[in-house]
Amino acid sequence: MDIDKQTYLHGRKEGFLWKRGKEDSKFQSRLFILDEEENVLKYFVKPEAKEPKASLRLSEINATFCPEKIGNPNGLQISYVKDGTTRNLYVYSDDGQDIVDWYNAIRSASYNRLKIAYPGANDADLVELLTREYVKEGYLYKSGPKGKEAYRQRWFTLDDRRLMYYTDPLDAHPKGEVFLGYKNDGYTVREGLPAGIPKMNGGCSFTLVTPNREYYLSATSEEDQQSWMEVLKKTTDRVLYPQEQSGLKKI
Repeated sequence: MDIDKQTYLHGRKEGFLWKRGKEDSKFQSRLFILDEEENVLKYFVKPEAKEPKASLRLSEINATFCPEKIGNPNGLQISYVKDGTTRNLYVYSDDGQDIVDWYNAIRSASYNRLKIAYPGANDADLVELLTREYVKEGYLYKSGPKGKEAYRQRWFTLDDRRLMYYTDPLDAHPKGEVFLGYKNDGYTVREGLPAGIPKMNGGCSFTLVTPNREYYLSATSEEDQQSWMEVLKKTTDRVLYPQEQSGLKKI
């Protein structure tokens, strides 16, 4: 069997993918192994290595296609939470079908484990718990906590209730993130800025309000401003269930 293009068999898949380096940004070939029984996705710097460079719990990862983000039609973004912070792996395959097989293998392994964990659940409910697309991504400008700092361009990603921002869209982990709770608990979004907070020249500003801090943000167009405000408002309008609770990281 060609290990480079192995399909998902009996709860296991292994093969080589090109992975983006965290420090030098170059893509290097790495051996990846998915093992459903061990609930793990791991990769090795060298095929003969005894220990993996990293091991991720299958039940805690998300995978989404990202061709535009990495500039490759076969790109995949694998996200997971470590020590309360989101981490990202960016990979691609030379073969389009192979990257689809990896995506489906991750979903299949997650589905099989969910069937065991929730034996009475129907398939429609379980599918909702599999891999998901990000609610919204794009550039915004952000000031500091006092509102007096210069506005800096950041790449923002809204993943369910977790809002993250990055210096670069392909950073391995965000500079900061904030958990978006329920509006009745003090989470909301408002058009414009509070009195005394400078507005970015030419920007369309809005304020994200949390119980601990206000975040001063600006889009480059009214359309983008309204789009971000809409998705953030929809998030904070949703009732927060106990299982959605997560650690809060400051932006």
